[in-house]
Amino acid sequence: MATRSLHHPQLNATFNGVQTESAGIKINKFKGIKYAHIPARFEKPQPVSAEELNGKTINATQYGPKCPQVDIDVRYLLRIPEDYHINEEPEDEFECLNLDVTVPAETAAGQKLPVFIWIYGGSQAVTFCSAASGICDTTKIVSDSVGAGKPIIAVTLNYRLNLFGFGDGKGTGEINLSLKDQALAIDWVRKHISGFGGDPENITLCGESAGAVYVHAHLITGPPVRRAILMSGSLYLTSPMPHSLGKGVLQVCEARAQELEGKSLRDCSQKIFKQILTENNISRCWMQEEDILVNWETKTEQVEELVIGDTEFESAIWRRGIETLSPSQVITTFTESNIEWGEKLRKAYHIVPDRPTASTLGALDFVHDVKYSLPIELICEKVMTANKITKIYRYLVDEANPWQPSARAHHAVDLIFLFGTMDLSHNPTAEDLGKDMRRRWINFVNGDSPWAELSTGVRFAFGPYGECKEIDERQYAARRRVHAFRLLKDAGVGVYGSIVNNLIAGKISLLN
Repeated sequence: MATRSLHHPQLNATFNGVQTESAGIKINKFKGIKYAHIPARFEKPQPVSAEELNGKTINATQYGPKCPQVDIDVRYLLRIPEDYHINEEPEDEFECLNLDVTVPAETAAGQKLPVFIWIYGGSQAVTFCSAASGICDTTKIVSDSVGAGKPIIAVTLNYRLNLFGFGDGKGTGEINLSLKDQALAIDWVRKHISGFGGDPENITLCGESAGAVYVHAHLITGPPVRRAILMSGSLYLTSPMPHSLGKGVLQVCEARAQELEGKSLRDCSQKIFKQILTENNISRCWMQEEDILVNWETKTEQVEELVIGDTEFESAIWRRGIETLSPSQVITTFTESNIEWGEKLRKAYHIVPDRPTASTLGALDFVHDVKYSLPIELICEKVMTANKITKIYRYLVDEANPWQPSARAHHAVDLIFLFGTMDLSHNPTAEDLGKDMRRRWINFVNGDSPWAELSTGVRFAFGPYGECKEIDERQYAARRRVHAFRLLKDAGVGVYGSIVNNLIAGKISLLN
């Protein structure tokens, strides 16, 4: 890769990045740009000031480190062939607040491009498919945008995860540090993206799974953005939880830090901290309740246009755990808190005492609906009621995994299609579907309709079998359990929320 320099007039700084090529289109990438400092563990991030960069030359040729975390292999869930190389990423808790900017090498003089900000997922505890890994590299979507005559700039970012981002609630420390890190990164983009040719008033936030949870939180708590894309996630997936829920985890980890190093969790070494994460398998986390998130369910999403959707088999990440339950255990989970509604719901999902396979599948369908499909309905209804000028576009991903179709259109399979970083030539329909998805995301980022608005009764379906098309309400009802949504709404969140939380407790795994 050739080195490319960009002088940022606002900052009076020079960024040395790299130039790459995709489909004959040259793309410049500026990697590992530090956007904030971490003063100390569990402390609120502090933005990198313009004065710090004034007159400096910044090496932006290498991806920055990610937050220390439990090691996972993303090949499992995505069914990535075992011989596919995935780049290793360094870890550093104090240097992990960095971002990457991918821009077309050539743009019209004075042109300000729309900006696409990507926030990756990973159960708020691990980095699931970053740009640095090579899987969610934004080169392809930027080059496709140039080829379509609708160029965009893409920004990806790292942030604190697991207990590093959770906080310990002591001293001057803060909670929900992950969310605060991301807010500073978004603010950095607003302040400085114009120096890279971007339009700070034309930003699209996009995230998948936990990344979508965070994007939803930013729509509730942050300054308004022009557009947002929620892929397979929302605050309904992992809602802010009481502080008491995390105390037990912190106490166990605190005791272990004292045992291993004679220091508190706040002061122990990074090596010991990661050992504690690994020993306790901290592979998922959550946001804690705080003032800005109070009553989030009733607050309006501050966005002009919204794309929102799910895959056909989101609950795949709980499959191995749910399969360990017998039909009687599943039924007990449904009926123990509310027999009347529990009976209605378990029958609606075909959970029957003498049908083990049907009961497992029914439980997985229930988890999918409660955590993904029904929340989409609720968010769309709220936004349409509260802000009738907001445009909403709904989609479904029903295209099966391109390497193992029997795995279905599972959670996170859309990452393979959207970023197009892996060879799918063995499956040309999946390859074409990825091109179509990128084209529609690019249209949306540019302010064009990706398909007809939800208000017209239309949704868009990616797949199955490579077919991409608009579908009506009747066709949608053939793909998702619309009849069950009505029953869930009648039962109420107090009923179905309790059931699903008891059903999936401790059962999530990316190794499905």
